[in-house]
Formats: sequence, C-alpha cells, structure tokens
Amino acid sequence: MRDAPVLLTVLAAVAAGLWAWRRWHHQSFWLVVGYPITALSVLASWRRVALGCGLTKKRQRFWFTTVPGMVASTGVVKVKRRFQRIAVDTKPFMWLPMPTRHGWRVTLHTLEGQTPGDYADAAERLAHSWGVHAIRASSPRPGRVVLMATMRDPLVKVDHLPASTDLLKVTVGRLENGKPWTIDFRTVPHWLNAGATQSGKSNLANALIIGLSPQPVALVGFDLKGGVEFTPYGPRLSALATSRAETVTLLDDLVGLMVDRMGLCRQAGARNIWQLPPGIRPTPIVVLVDELAELYLMADKSEKDEIAKTSTALLRVAQLGRAFGIYLFCCGQRIGSDLGPGVTALRAQCSGRICHRVNDPETATMTLGDLDPAALVSARAIPAETPGVAIVAGQDGQWYRARSFYVTEQAAEHAARAYADLAPAWDEITSHLPESINA
Repeated sequence: MRDAPVLLTVLAAVAAGLWAWRRWHHQSFWLVVGYPITALSVLASWRRVALGCGLTKKRQRFWFTTVPGMVASTGVVKVKRRFQRIAVDTKPFMWLPMPTRHGWRVTLHTLEGQTPGDYADAAERLAHSWGVHAIRASSPRPGRVVLMATMRDPLVKVDHLPASTDLLKVTVGRLENGKPWTIDFRTVPHWLNAGATQSGKSNLANALIIGLSPQPVALVGFDLKGGVEFTPYGPRLSALATSRAETVTLLDDLVGLMVDRMGLCRQAGARNIWQLPPGIRPTPIVVLVDELAELYLMADKSEKDEIAKTSTALLRVAQLGRAFGIYLFCCGQRIGSDLGPGVTALRAQCSGRICHRVNDPETATMTLGDLDPAALVSARAIPAETPGVAIVAGQDGQWYRARSFYVTEQAAEHAARAYADLAPAWDEITSHLPESINA
C-alpha cells in the first residue's frame, strides 16, 4: 500500500512527459509512439473495416468432410469423403502501414473486379472507421491502391516557406501532404482561380505579386472594377487596364507581341522563346485578370462587339501564349457557362485550376468538374471559416487541398514599390510593334 502513492506519482510524471513530448515535438512522438500503435491497430482492424466499407468479395471455398459409415457384416468402419461449399469474405491484401509526416500510408492489392474508384468512394467511411482526418486513395500501378491517411488537418496553421528562386515559380502556401504549394508558370502556363468574397482568392493574387515582383518578368493587370484591386500595385505593373476599352487595346498589344515573338522564334529556328539565346530572349509576361466575368458581361447591345473582341483576343493568348512567354492567371467570383462560349473555351486552355469556397455550385463545376468529381465534392465542402483553403489541380495531374499563406495588402504594396525599378515600361516592350497595333 505504501508503494501506491509512489506508483501514482510515477504514472502522473510519465503521462505529463508524454503530453509534453507530443505537444512540443509531435513529429518524433508520432514516429516513436503513435505510429507503432496505429500500424498495429490498422492491421488488426482491416478485415472488419474492409467488410463494413464494402471492400471485400464473397468467394466459394470447398472443404472436405468425413462421414463415417458401418458395414454390419464385417464390422468394418468405412470413411466417406465429400465436398462442402462454404462462402467466405476475402479482404484485399494489405502491406505494413508506413509513417508519413502527417500520418501514414499503406499499399493494398485490389481484388478481381475492383478499381481505385471503389477505394476513393469509400475514403470517407475509411477515415471515420480509423478515426483519422482524411483518407486519399491513389493508384501507382494496376492492381495496387495506396491509401494516404492524414491524422490531423495540416492546413489549420500554415507557416511561411522560403521563397522560390526559380524564374516564374512562386511558393504561395502548403499542400495537404505537407509539401510547398507552388505555382510554376513554366510547367502550367495558364491558371483559373475561382472564389467567393473573403475566400482567399485575392490573398493568393497578393502572394503572386510578392513572389513575382523581384523576378525579371513584366506584370500586366486587367481590373474592370475600376482598378481598385490592382492600382495599388501600379509601380510594379507594366500596364493596367481598368475599363473594357482599355482591355481591348491592351489585349491587342498582347496578341501583337505574341505574333512578333512567333516571327522571332521562326527566324532563329526555335520552338519557343526559351530556346532563344539569352541576349535576344524577350521578357516573360504574366497577365493577372481580376473578376473574369466582367470581361464577358454585357449591359446592352452596344458592348457586344467589344466583348467579342475581348473574348477572341484572350482566347488567342491562352492558346498560343505559352510558347512565347505570355502567361495567364484569371480570377473570378463567378465563372459559369451562362457568360458565353468564350469562358468555356478559355477554361479548356487553363490546365491549372484553383477553387476556393464559392457561392454557387456551377462555379465549382466550371472550375473542377471536367477534371475530377471527387475534387468537386471537396471544393463544395470548404467551410467559410477557413479562408485561403482551396482545391488545387495542375502540376502533376492530381488534385490536393491546399492553403495559401496570409499576405496583407500592405505587404504586397510594399513589394510592388520596392521592386518598381524592375518593371519594364510597356512602351518599350511594344515599341517595335507596327503602328497599326499600337494605335
């Protein structure tokens, strides 16, 4: 009995130590304590979980049974053998779960007739069965499915990462797998960024301003809200259009630049500007479009011709701009097919997709629906209290939950002023174009 207080004290000290270990160094605690317990629990519960989630298959097995019989005349006991058919549940074979930074992953062997979509459909049920934040299913090769489990949401708090030093590549946040979220215009040239007010859409544009300002690129803005969004960044912008008439003129310049660079590449025998010698390589241009819908909305028939010119020119830039160093980042609260066929055609050219919380289902469908239905479901489930969280599709052909760093407008304005000397004058960029284009 005397040892009881001492034992309680030791247990309390151990519990406090474990709590502090987990609180202050979660990574090592997870690898040493949490992972082994979780791995054993997952392996032990897999048959029950697979059955509950409908991932098992009924198989027929045959068992031999012996039935004794007596021959009365000789007293000899004869044994008869016969089949008995029994139906059993067969679960997919599971390898040992392996630890990751935010949870664990495990590889499964699919059963006959199963596809990775079966596991993707059951992902939410698997997450609830194992008590984890989320389960993602992927297939590295036929017959194999990898389940990636996230123990807790890594996007609750996102710390800033070091800025990228690569040209036209900007680190804007973090992906749900813990890796940096980067927007690389060299890899994915055109992006579509949808999001409602206060969803993080403008914050992402601010992050791009900060990341691109110190780079040797020209920034061009289209802001049909009277310039209230992009005017503060004017010192770093080479050109800014704030009305539809200015938009038509600026897009004509971009198309003219594209044609001029096309001829330059043809003369040099290059397929794109990146194959040109550095001495004659033109400056890359990143076009930032705010409120894409404003380019297509028509108040009366007098605007019909301007809208048609705008739609055609923007689509031409999207179709041909990549090879000639002109890249698009189009933002909008509302992106729907009702805006006209021009928006649908532009969407097809934007292989990079970002969908924050949106107000209407059609905008989410327009942004992600043609890529992955599961991504669409996740986008529509983004809560209002998590600004900056988005569904991202682009770089590697897959989609991820991600969250951008919080960037204040003051920080973006400061970056625009600090690197104002790197903004090439638009007159210098277009000085060699024909007068008919510059007029």
